[in-house]
Order: sequence, then structure tokens, then C-alpha cells
Amino acid sequence: MHYHQYYPVDVVNGPGTRATLFVSGCEHQCPGCYNQSTWRLDGGKPFDEAMSDRVIRDLKDPRIKRRGLSLSGGDPLHPANVPHVLALVRRVRAECPGKDIWCWTGYLLGELTPAQRELVCLLDVLVDGKFEKGLADPGLLWRGSSNQIIHDLALWRAQQGERIPCQVCS
Repeated sequence: MHYHQYYPVDVVNGPGTRATLFVSGCEHQCPGCYNQSTWRLDGGKPFDEAMSDRVIRDLKDPRIKRRGLSLSGGDPLHPANVPHVLALVRRVRAECPGKDIWCWTGYLLGELTPAQRELVCLLDVLVDGKFEKGLADPGLLWRGSSNQIIHDLALWRAQQGERIPCQVCS
């Protein structure tokens, strides 16, 4: 996997102060996308163990309390990215308890592959749907167009009880 940009301190892509990783690679290539430079899978820099270590270190840094990790792009759920993003998400879950994980994708929640669903089941929030220029609204919070939906998976799981698996995986 490659990544286009990493912001160790970000207050735009999700609630609170966060670390944000913009991965490379997007099949959707939505007209009007503001991140066209992230579309190529081989764009940017290789995401390696050192970069994964940096994300974990930043999330644990007590000097700047971060609420969590945001994953954007490109598309973190691009089939070529899923194994690498899944490994990072598992690592965040194991090493950074209490941090939330947000993810933006052009894929729709109901149309995910089994591998994509496995990753999504570890997220707190998924914002799904392609950016649609005709539905763009700069007043929307955490999404670019009104067709995109913010799925609060952590809230759903809390309402169902811990004994109920993720709605995507069940």
C-alpha cells in the first residue's frame, strides 16, 4: 500500500484532535473530487512498518491527546489497500485502547466484499458513498455531498449490546 499524506495532528477529518492517513488508490474517481492526486495506487510513498509505528506512537503521545485515527484517501477500502489498512486498524485496536477510528470510502456499506466488511467491523464510524458534485454541500459535517452517509457503528453496537456482532458482519 502507498499513502499520499499523513497528518499527525488534524482537527478537520472527524471530531476532536486526530491523526489522519490519506491512502493512495481510488477506483471511483468521482468528478469534482478534491483529492484527485490520491487516485493512483502507486502514488505517494510506501506505507511500511516505520510509518505504522509512527501512527501508533502519535496516537499514544500524551503531549497531544488525540481522540483517534481517521482514514481517507484515495480509498482505504480499495481492494488493494484492505489488507494493509486492516493490519493498521487491528494494531490501533490492540495498542491504543480508547481511540476511535473513522473511515471514508466511496463504496456503499451494503455492497462491501467480505474482506471490506471484516475491516469495517473494527471501525467506529464509516462515511460511505461516492462524492457527487451535484449534491455537494460545503455546510455538511464530515462529508462532501448529501448522498454520503455517516454510519456510527460504535453507537449501533452499544445500543445492541456487546453480545451482538457488528451489523455489517452478521
